Amino acid sequence: GPGHYSIELARRGAGRVLGIDFADSMLTIARDAAAQAGVNRTCTFERMDFFGHSFEQRFDYVIAMGFMDYVADPLSVVRKAIGLAQRKAFFSFPLDGGFLAWQRKLRYKRRCDLYMYSDESVRRVLSEAGATSFSIKPIARDLFVTVNVS
Repeated sequence: GPGHYSIELARRGAGRVLGIDFADSMLTIARDAAAQAGVNRTCTFERMDFFGHSFEQRFDYVIAMGFMDYVADPLSVVRKAIGLAQRKAFFSFPLDGGFLAWQRKLRYKRRCDLYMYSDESVRRVLSEAGATSFSIKPIARDLFVTVNVS
């Protein structure tokens, strides 16, 4: 995405931050924002497919925000993210139900597939992925998930 989380992590003292996206336009926005914030030496933004890339190292934290909306197989994402995280993995799952979810489904109907979740479905995915210590908090139209890995 536009690098909000990456830039904030760098501002808070992260030694190295890797942001990935498959959209060149998002990478350009993120790189420009990091340069403007003065953290472009800490933040690296690369075009890659999360599923297709085999990462050579693990990360303290893995953050998947605004991503689960477009993923047909959330279990694969959660498993891989947990496997890459040394401390915690964070996710946002768009909450199904209500006017905002209905409106969003209608808006995206012809653009791309959109996936929505309930608290129960997120718990099932986390359990199947092997997550044993996690929290789920509803925030606006999302379920914010923190998985404790260590």
